[in-house]
Amino acid sequence: MPETRRADARRNYARILAVAEEEVAAQGADASLEQIARTAQVGSATVRRHFPTRRALLEAVSRKRIEALGARARDLSGAADSRAALLEWLGDVVAYCVAARGLAAALAYDGAGAGPVHENSCSAALEEAAGPLLRRAARDGAVAEDVTVADLITLSVGLALATEHHPDPAAASDRLFRLAVAGLSPRG
Repeated sequence: MPETRRADARRNYARILAVAEEEVAAQGADASLEQIARTAQVGSATVRRHFPTRRALLEAVSRKRIEALGARARDLSGAADSRAALLEWLGDVVAYCVAARGLAAALAYDGAGAGPVHENSCSAALEEAAGPLLRRAARDGAVAEDVTVADLITLSVGLALATEHHPDPAAASDRLFRLAVAGLSPRG
């Protein structure tokens, strides 16, 4: 949030974000914006002024996790085994999407249209951070050259959303992730 806003607007933003973090953690991506407004003791219009779309709210709630995943990609970029580094990072993305309610929705492509209000800053940040990791793995012949970071994010989101109601979503998503990486062919 720009520091040029009035002090009360900055306080409202911080209060709304703190409440939203709690609500999304408890309710997931479908947390009630009206409940967030009530708990933050602001009007619904104030919430929408700061977060014009649900995605904008989810992205703000997920920002720290996205920064951590970006830092993780940068840390792994110098690893000796480029494929192992990429898969370790991707496994972290899947695990984060499963553990951090709302993150998968923040990363998902929604097709809402063009324009700054619909841009997906979470996915863009991950694509920028993981691009060198993926390019190195492709250059090493460890990953198909036509794979994109967007593909990997979509896979992660799909695994998280497909397993969110499973009794053990972390184990189920990890199993499916390993299956996706290994392929369907028998080991031999």
